[in-house]
Amino acid sequence: MKTGAASVREAAPIVELSGADTAPALGGEDGEAALTRARAFAEPLLTGRLLDTGEEAFGHAQGVADLLAAIGAAPSVQAAAFLVYAGDWLTKPEEVVGKAFGPSYAALVAGTRRLVQVQRAAREAQSSQVDAGQRQQQLERVRKMLLAFSRDLRVVLLRLASRLQTLRWFAATRTPCPDALAAEALQVFAPLANRLGIWQVKWEMEDLAFRFLQPEAYRGIAALLDEKRTGREAGMQAVQVEVQALLADAGLQADVVGRPKHLYSIWKKMQGKQLDFDRIFDVRALRVIVDDVPACYAALARVHERYRALPEEYDDYIARPKPNGYQSLHTVVLGDDGRTLEVQIRTRSMHEHAEFGVAAHWAYKEAGTRGYAGVTAAGAFEERVAEARKAVLRQLLAWERDLAEPAAADAAFDERIYVFTPQATIIELPAGGTPVDFAYHLHSELGHRCRGARIDGALVPLNTPLASGQTVEIVSAKEGGPSRDWLNVELGYLKSPRSRAKVRAWFNAEQQGQTIARGRELVEKLLQREGRTAIKLDALADQLGFKGADALFEVVGKDEFSLRHIEQLLRPAEPAADEDLAPALRRSRSAGGGVLVVGVDSLMTSLARCCRPVPPDVIGGYVTRGKGVAIHRRDCSNFRHMAATEPGRVIEVEWGSSDREAVYPLDVSVEAADRPGLLRDITEVFAKERLNVTGVQSQSSHDTRGRTARMTFTVEVPDAARLQSALLQVARIPGIRHARRR
Repeated sequence: MKTGAASVREAAPIVELSGADTAPALGGEDGEAALTRARAFAEPLLTGRLLDTGEEAFGHAQGVADLLAAIGAAPSVQAAAFLVYAGDWLTKPEEVVGKAFGPSYAALVAGTRRLVQVQRAAREAQSSQVDAGQRQQQLERVRKMLLAFSRDLRVVLLRLASRLQTLRWFAATRTPCPDALAAEALQVFAPLANRLGIWQVKWEMEDLAFRFLQPEAYRGIAALLDEKRTGREAGMQAVQVEVQALLADAGLQADVVGRPKHLYSIWKKMQGKQLDFDRIFDVRALRVIVDDVPACYAALARVHERYRALPEEYDDYIARPKPNGYQSLHTVVLGDDGRTLEVQIRTRSMHEHAEFGVAAHWAYKEAGTRGYAGVTAAGAFEERVAEARKAVLRQLLAWERDLAEPAAADAAFDERIYVFTPQATIIELPAGGTPVDFAYHLHSELGHRCRGARIDGALVPLNTPLASGQTVEIVSAKEGGPSRDWLNVELGYLKSPRSRAKVRAWFNAEQQGQTIARGRELVEKLLQREGRTAIKLDALADQLGFKGADALFEVVGKDEFSLRHIEQLLRPAEPAADEDLAPALRRSRSAGGGVLVVGVDSLMTSLARCCRPVPPDVIGGYVTRGKGVAIHRRDCSNFRHMAATEPGRVIEVEWGSSDREAVYPLDVSVEAADRPGLLRDITEVFAKERLNVTGVQSQSSHDTRGRTARMTFTVEVPDAARLQSALLQVARIPGIRHARRR
């Protein structure tokens, strides 16, 4: 059998599944009934099948379920153990399990199978046979899946039980355990069990992994324990009886038992402190279990009265619990024979927590079918669920950092952070993300109305950078919008491009609303003057070629669509005028100079300001009411619209010969990265090209590329060719993104 890291697998081939990141609480039928039905469902699929480790699949699933039962997991979670492994031999596991057992089981099966895949990717990323590019891809998959796993504690619990069962099987069958699998148990799963406070799993997994990874050291410690076992047990029995009587005389109800010996713990202390076996306090240890906290300290006082304590070896984990919630009093005393004795004192609830852990005991035993994985529970239970989720996330983040190469880990953690809502929902943000980014990630409206924030309960400025593991609460107004300061990169309110886009969209929508309101006002005033207030605005917009009234109001509000077009539509046609416009065969020069109009002698012409035609542009004429012929570029949107609505007013025109001194105004649009001296540099180019600038409009704003300047120049040119030469020169100016004729 292969033992390389890349070949170690605990189940049949895993396929990529798309499941919900969180699963609803398991329910729908009695837990025991679900367990019985899941076992019956899985048995024919798993019996006779072997996992890649060589273990029989059904036996492994049964072992996992038994382990879960031993640490207090609900029957519904035990049932999931059978369904997870049955899924390896189903074509569409999520779909089949979902139909047979419900969506919650299907999500749990999917999440567990995906975590197996992540483990394999992490192991392969450590293999020297994988190149740097593949390793980075594998680590990226680990990062993307972290959130999903920390949201559903049951997935992590199933994987812990599965790994311990695998180690037990290797030990029971005396089959060589692959080093990669044992190392992962020691470096990843045991610390995870420790963070969750599941001590039973932690100690046993450490001892088994120690046995496989360092068999000589393991056998040496075991031999030392066995060599002195008879005398030690007799002495311990006497001390146990004495302490029991001592506490009973003080009126304390207590259970006094010997504490199990953990070989890996003993070996670590011998190595870390350079101690002999006889100096290890774990070898002789008692555990005292009492009813309440006052009894803990009373029992400690009685023990210290009877035996001489070693002050440097005293720890009060009741007053200062460990990060995983572990509580107990630890003391080391000298017995009558001068040998050390460790005594741990705790309440029954503390003992249950220490044995079963935060995830196994209360999250599954007490919660029943509610209060888990997205279902809101109230009071202290909700707080404990939140803390457990945070503990799992932090451990998984540490796991990722340990597995990644140092440079890759630093780069990865430079790119994103994980923070919590008050309900312990995990939010992923770019590194340096702020409370405003957090608010926009939750909901756009919450972001718009964000006015303050608390980090871990303390009020902070909105531009405070967040760090992984913090809990963020947003203070919002009932109504209102974002601040323009948020778009100022230098002020640091927004790190996420997604958040900046939402703020810009809000201001654009606000500006659009103001423009539409102005356009509506102008149109309605025109309709009042024309006595046509009864006309439907949407119908009017449709007649003018717009999709709706707001589209019409917007272009009118921007001064991009003349109200004269509406007047022409509303007023009756003038057939006499139209007849006079019939084209003739002769041409004459118009009064405007430089433009020939077909068929009309000495007709006044003017160059349209909307498109500003310049020779040799292809042009067309439109006969206005009282202002002669307006000359447009043929590609002008206004001209195309007028030609479509009133083709009888369109007349053929063309450029004629004109004075060499004649010049034509046109508009040039320039976009550039804003900087000091930009306007000066552009105008110097126009001056060198002998082009007169008659007007400039400029505005500056922030976008994803930084501070951007947008400018419109009105320039007088004799022809378009001269302009093209100038635009080429402008485009070479540093920071210019584009320069073109409007």
